[in-house]
Amino acid sequence: MKVAILGYGTVGSGVFEVMRSNPEGIARRAGEDIEVKYVLDLRDFPGDPVEEVLVHDFAQVVNDPEIGVVIEVMGGVEPAYSFVKEALLKGKSVCTSNKELVAKHGAELLEIAKQKKENFLFEASVGGGIPIIRPLNQSLTADEIQEVTGILNGTTNYILTQMRDEGTDFKDALADAQAKGYAERNPSADVDGYDAGRKIAILTSLAYGMQVDYEDIYTEGIAKITREDIAYAGALGAGIKLFGTSKTVEGKVYAMVAPRMVGKEHPLYVVDDVFNAVLVRGNFLGDIMFYGKGAGKLPTASAVVSDVVDAVKHQGVNVMTIWNSRKLELADINTLKNCFFVRVPEHEREKAQSLFEVDCEVKEQEISGEYAFLTKPMTEGSFKKAASKAKVLSRIRVENVKGAGEPM
Repeated sequence: MKVAILGYGTVGSGVFEVMRSNPEGIARRAGEDIEVKYVLDLRDFPGDPVEEVLVHDFAQVVNDPEIGVVIEVMGGVEPAYSFVKEALLKGKSVCTSNKELVAKHGAELLEIAKQKKENFLFEASVGGGIPIIRPLNQSLTADEIQEVTGILNGTTNYILTQMRDEGTDFKDALADAQAKGYAERNPSADVDGYDAGRKIAILTSLAYGMQVDYEDIYTEGIAKITREDIAYAGALGAGIKLFGTSKTVEGKVYAMVAPRMVGKEHPLYVVDDVFNAVLVRGNFLGDIMFYGKGAGKLPTASAVVSDVVDAVKHQGVNVMTIWNSRKLELADINTLKNCFFVRVPEHEREKAQSLFEVDCEVKEQEISGEYAFLTKPMTEGSFKKAASKAKVLSRIRVENVKGAGEPM
């Protein structure tokens, strides 16, 4: 089988490296040899082994009848969408790590692949090297998925870990992440939660078999998390993580990306640094967790190559993925119940006690002039109404923290 790689950036070069480094093992698993015939990129790479197969014209790739699988690792929606759609329509399977493409056009591209008896595979689009797409699609089909919650962005998890361990503020922790290559020069997609939003949209679409638009998911980032928040979390024996979550509550599906203060009993509490993890809750299986490096050249490339092997093994046979284009209507987030950690100025203590049903007060020895507390479960809408009447310095949703009642 001859394949083509679209894009020779971080992931594309990783895929090329993995396929050149382990051809015998890959062939053994696929049942035949797999050869990279083309790598498409606008740039030249003098002295790089890719020179032997480098091309600059997509038409050369898509019109070659020898190419059976196209590997899209360009990123972004265009021209990736146009290239992938054309490849599928011409009877080639496609493997991609492109979360933006999958979140926006996944249902459509899956339908084309089904009609053409080819495959559109995207294991690497969520969680890098963590196998989560295939288990959701194939291994957990006997269960009704009740919740999917994950630490889906390694950059934000690294920043929050640094703020806790080094006592730095958000700005300094972000600068450190950028210096180490974990965060882009423009970090908005990561720190504002949009990257996690696209990933939880994909997981939710797979879990419920219907289209979930990431624009419809309530999204908060971590830029407002302060050293004081981290200190209070430590006083409670808790940590702060950015969660992407979708869950069914009383027959309604809610989805959200937001920081959470989680206690040590929560399975995701121990996930630090650039690692990702996804917790899936099924009605029969209970809780199952997938953990590993969520980004990076070789972990992501490994996941892409696993899809290539799957595509080669299923030539002419579509591997069914239950994700249709009918839109899943998400429930109004204002009706969802949560417990909250809240900080207000000390002079607003009595006002806060009258506005919120306080579950317990939170004290941190080195912080003065504030009143901090955990609320009992209340809806998002009720919290907003109460918070509008007080000067709230900070609020973070809470799970598995001692003293906080469990939300519905």
